[in-house]
Amino acid sequence: MRRHLTFPCARDTLVGTLDIDAGSGPAGVLIVSGGREVRAGSWGGQAQIAARLAAAGVPVFRYDRRGVGESEGTDPGFQHTREDIAAALAAFRAAVPTLRRVIAFGNCDAAAALMVHSAEIGLDGLVLANPWTLETDEAEAAPPAALRQRYLAKLANPREVLRLLTGGVNLAKLARGLKQATSAAPKSALVETMTANLARFSGPAAILLATGDRTAQMFEAAWPSDDPRIQRHASSGHSFAGEEAHAWLFERLLANTL
Repeated sequence: MRRHLTFPCARDTLVGTLDIDAGSGPAGVLIVSGGREVRAGSWGGQAQIAARLAAAGVPVFRYDRRGVGESEGTDPGFQHTREDIAAALAAFRAAVPTLRRVIAFGNCDAAAALMVHSAEIGLDGLVLANPWTLETDEAEAAPPAALRQRYLAKLANPREVLRLLTGGVNLAKLARGLKQATSAAPKSALVETMTANLARFSGPAAILLATGDRTAQMFEAAWPSDDPRIQRHASSGHSFAGEEAHAWLFERLLANTL
């Protein structure tokens, strides 16, 4: 069963969607959308995974934050969405009073927002996909780790090697790129806040990375690579599109509700 409902957040009214089947278990998933993405997700991916989880006995609640989609208000930006997440969590618990545990899932800057705010909200677990590490919503220059992967891929491509040998490559531009690729990535204040606040979170957390995704590469460059919470999938899809990647994401979400 899928139903839409409204709930308050400060002075605004937000819109959410609940997916639930008969015989649901005691754990649910709260999906926090990233960027200015509506609650259905990119290409309807969040709606699809919500229906799949509900069919497996896990109720799912997803919503449009303030100023996005059908919700009222002004978008506060991902770093200032504590009230939105808390209001959605309260609405989820009110709509499904049998819930005993709520695990939040967020991709990109939604994952960053959960890392920043989760210790204050009352969530029971986190699944964080391709967390955003830049201070703003806008992408900046590629980080050294991403550049290194790009150059390694080019060197493995015979056509790119031929371009280099026949003068088809701008050597000055190549030199600048190699210099950036070998430099150390600076650690942002956002990453420091994410690190400190995630350490305060008392529940379990899983960090899911699509290894070919640029945002995941930026996260890897700024985060300890030996963090045992990290799980990697050989995908370039930022939102784990494609049957195999989507199935992998579903399995990780289901496993974290058990």
